[in-house]
Amino acid sequence: MEKDKKPSVLVTVDSMRYPNTGLYYFGRSLGKALAAQNNGQFNLNYYVHADANEKFDEYNVGKVVLKKFDKITFLDEKRFDLYHFADQFSRLKPKKVWSQKKILTIHDINQVHETDIAPEKLKLYLKKLKERIDKSHKIVAISQFSANDVAHYFPEAKNRLSVIYNGADKLELKAGHQPAYLPTGPFLFTIGIVSAKKNAHVLPALLADNNLQLIISGIETDYKQKVLDQAKKFGCEDRVIITGPISDDDRAWYYKNCEAFVFPSVAEGFGLPVIEAMHFGKAVFLSTATSLPEVGGDLAYYFNSFKPEAMQQVFAEGLAHYHAINPAEAIMKHAAKFDWNKTAQQYLQLYHECLAM
Repeated sequence: MEKDKKPSVLVTVDSMRYPNTGLYYFGRSLGKALAAQNNGQFNLNYYVHADANEKFDEYNVGKVVLKKFDKITFLDEKRFDLYHFADQFSRLKPKKVWSQKKILTIHDINQVHETDIAPEKLKLYLKKLKERIDKSHKIVAISQFSANDVAHYFPEAKNRLSVIYNGADKLELKAGHQPAYLPTGPFLFTIGIVSAKKNAHVLPALLADNNLQLIISGIETDYKQKVLDQAKKFGCEDRVIITGPISDDDRAWYYKNCEAFVFPSVAEGFGLPVIEAMHFGKAVFLSTATSLPEVGGDLAYYFNSFKPEAMQQVFAEGLAHYHAINPAEAIMKHAAKFDWNKTAQQYLQLYHECLAM
């Protein structure tokens, strides 16, 4: 690198090809914050999929559009001094970049906690991740839980490993906005891909003996039927609404107006929706799995069991406690700790440290 020349950095955000996913929101928010906080420190460039090419047009960044042959050879390799692989399985692999410095963000390795994954499949997954870890100079985990998993399964990465928490978007509700599906009464809300790891089928039990609705938003899979079967079991199938993907405005409306946010996921690297809900001062009910207790802290309520009676008890007692002490201000203060600008500042500092190695 020439003296006094700004270092050139390429950040991979190619997973933004898939809207309404955690990686989409991560890439969009981190990309925006890095551009805002850069202040001329680096020549920032984003590696994007053609379907999301326009997402950063308003920011002062360069863009490299993903090409099919990038998995084989990356012709732009020498243009950049540092590569930040912001998705652990981006199309561009660390081993395709020979001499430059490399940072790898690992969101989770929750496959190691799944009981139904075949041993051969898990072994192959860990082998692929190890290949990327071994070729990277710095490793970032988005929660201490994820960092502990990385250190346990890849002890050789310990001295290169640090934690940088995600931020969480503070959504603003537009005056007069109403969602595509307007609830007819008080409701619970959850969001995320409707799949087994989100565990939404345990939620209809919370609608027993009350008039609450449950709104589930996110990309649908065949798992949806299991949720509906449980709703029928508890006699509330007419009160369980699965909307599919929703807009940011609808998301904000549901967060602001829900009776509580419920998130019994069993596999999270961080859990962005939890903090998004807490930005509105909402009562949040979470599982104790993976990173969620770390993110929700002592201001969330936790399901220690997924048995219907146990969940109903936690929910009833938690909601009564919430209304009795009105902790909304403390909850919003907690959410404010997870700020994308702070996250971006930590990454930019890590870029400096990595380049100085």
